[in-house]
Amino acid sequence: MSAPRAASRLTAVEADEPRGSASAALAAAVLGFFVITLDALVVNVALPDIRDDLGGGMTGLQWVIDGYTLMFAALLLSAGSLSDRIGARCAFGTGLAVFVAASAACGLAPNLPVLVAARLVQGAGAAMMMPSSLTLIREAYPDPVKRGRAIAWWTISGSVAAAAGPVAGGALSLASWRMIFFINLPVGVVALFLLARAARSPHREVPLDRTGQIAAVLAMGGLTFGVIEAGADAFGAPKVLIALAVAVLALVVFVAAQARGKHPMVPPDLFRSRTMLIASGSGFAFMAGLTGTVFVYSLYLQQERGLSSLATGLVFLPMTALSAFLGVPTARLTERFGPRVPIVGGMFLMGVSLTVLATLPASAPAWLLATVMIPVGICGPLAMQPTTALLLDSVPAHRSGVASGVFNTSRQIGGALAVAVFGTLLTHHTQLLHGLRESLTIAAVVVFCATAANLLLEPPPQPK
Repeated sequence: MSAPRAASRLTAVEADEPRGSASAALAAAVLGFFVITLDALVVNVALPDIRDDLGGGMTGLQWVIDGYTLMFAALLLSAGSLSDRIGARCAFGTGLAVFVAASAACGLAPNLPVLVAARLVQGAGAAMMMPSSLTLIREAYPDPVKRGRAIAWWTISGSVAAAAGPVAGGALSLASWRMIFFINLPVGVVALFLLARAARSPHREVPLDRTGQIAAVLAMGGLTFGVIEAGADAFGAPKVLIALAVAVLALVVFVAAQARGKHPMVPPDLFRSRTMLIASGSGFAFMAGLTGTVFVYSLYLQQERGLSSLATGLVFLPMTALSAFLGVPTARLTERFGPRVPIVGGMFLMGVSLTVLATLPASAPAWLLATVMIPVGICGPLAMQPTTALLLDSVPAHRSGVASGVFNTSRQIGGALAVAVFGTLLTHHTQLLHGLRESLTIAAVVVFCATAANLLLEPPPQPK
């Protein structure tokens, strides 16, 4: 089917859709994004309790985080194509069922290897859910303005999950760290019920790129493994060098497969778009800063400052809770001034916040840390919400799943590499504070680079 005919078919489906199905699709997508985001952050505060119960050093703790984000990132690219192939509703439902089952396995894990394995499966389920959730919204809301507001609610769900994640992780850990995974089960059941009320999604003939997918998994896995293991064995260790060599070779194969393959999962022409490149870089920078901040401070506050898991979660509360209220105002700000104003403003504030955090003295009180962290959290609705809407508006309907997959892959790679690199820096220093400062300085530089790149954005003309 040609692109224009596919787009026309999708428009027809949207136009004939039952009135109630749009809200059901949105609600399911919102709940799905909620649990995806929750599990990216809820585990951080519980890391010391997991180590006390199951054992393992810094490397084991890094894999508890990166096992999830690695599979999330590695499978997102083909998940976008799969979403277009089998329909967004089917892809979302399958991913959600896998995610819920893996969450139960995490909560029942008898040892650290089983927990990491379950987190890998959890990440695979999340990968199927993410691009299909955005495609569900696009199918349900063909009007750009209404779609922007729907995406605002989708973003708010992530902000609420981010706000609840650290505090919920700390509170639930007082009973048992296993509860942080069991909480996904009732949310997942409700989302599946709502999904059953949503309209069927159109199917498209989209071949799967097996070579590209295998190469992507090897490239991301090799890089993450190499960086994490370098923290324990140094970069000169044979297994680290082998892992990094595998990553480089796999990356070469991936690029070749996309350039010369008959059915690339990431069409090369997609990256001729300046909007696609800048949006992907912004997503990478944001998640590197957010995930890296939560990771290093979760360990530092409990191990160096002696805070409890709940008290540590409360330090992150202002940063994440305030962002939950900015989704709708940001949508209106974007409608009035265009997307570049909130994107550049949000990224710049985040860079300043990370810079200040990197220079605060060890005696800085917890309330001051919590205050300075606020711009790190509000960058989500300020910058990522209009970035997501801008990206979806810049690609044709039949490419929305692939574009969403590429964008969210860059986000997850940013988070995974932040945990890998920052964990290595923490390991190499006798005092966590020194590694924390180096980590946040790196994050600030990356965010400022993304801020500058967004000044080159050419936003589409605003509707009159």
